Amino acid sequence: MTLPYSQNNPRSTLKITVLKNILLVAVLLCTGVLSAQNPLITREGTTSFFSHAPLEDIEAVNDKTTAAIDFVKGDVVVKMLIKHFTFKNALMQEHFNENYMESEKFPAAIFKGKILTDEAIDLSQDGTYSVRVKGGLTIHGVEQAAEATAMITVTDGQVTAKTEFIARPADYDIEIPTVVVRNIAEEIQVTTTLNFSTTKE
Repeated sequence: MTLPYSQNNPRSTLKITVLKNILLVAVLLCTGVLSAQNPLITREGTTSFFSHAPLEDIEAVNDKTTAAIDFVKGDVVVKMLIKHFTFKNALMQEHFNENYMESEKFPAAIFKGKILTDEAIDLSQDGTYSVRVKGGLTIHGVEQAAEATAMITVTDGQVTAKTEFIARPADYDIEIPTVVVRNIAEEIQVTTTLNFSTTKE
């Protein structure tokens, strides 16, 4: 007599084969989902700002901007330390950190938001996409709603995301002393460029 689940039982063999196939498909699906949701990360993004005022123009660059973008979920996080902004004028940089931004008390600026687009972004193919980015921008300890257009370019596995927007110091409780109020614009032009690689090193 043959046992119901012996290797000689065709039904038993069929059930085992089906179970193996189901498990294999499940593993492949899980692996694919996890891989797709793994965000692209950079620690060498560039953020610059430019202030045009009657008495002088002011500009600074931060080339240590960190960011993570999940193109599956549409999540975006961008963070930069205020003290990493560099100026041509060392005294201006000191005033920026100590008197205006209070970088010891409020060390970072952070944006958290979503990519808004009706078009799927295919990172495996070269292309350019114009998207909206919407979320919250925290500067000087104050969070404000923020929305801007971003251009995303895919070239040979390299992804570049670039956006420009206007930030107003008054919106973030940044006080400008009366004596230098004509030196600093009410609206600051900010540009952020992020470069990612989709290939694993």
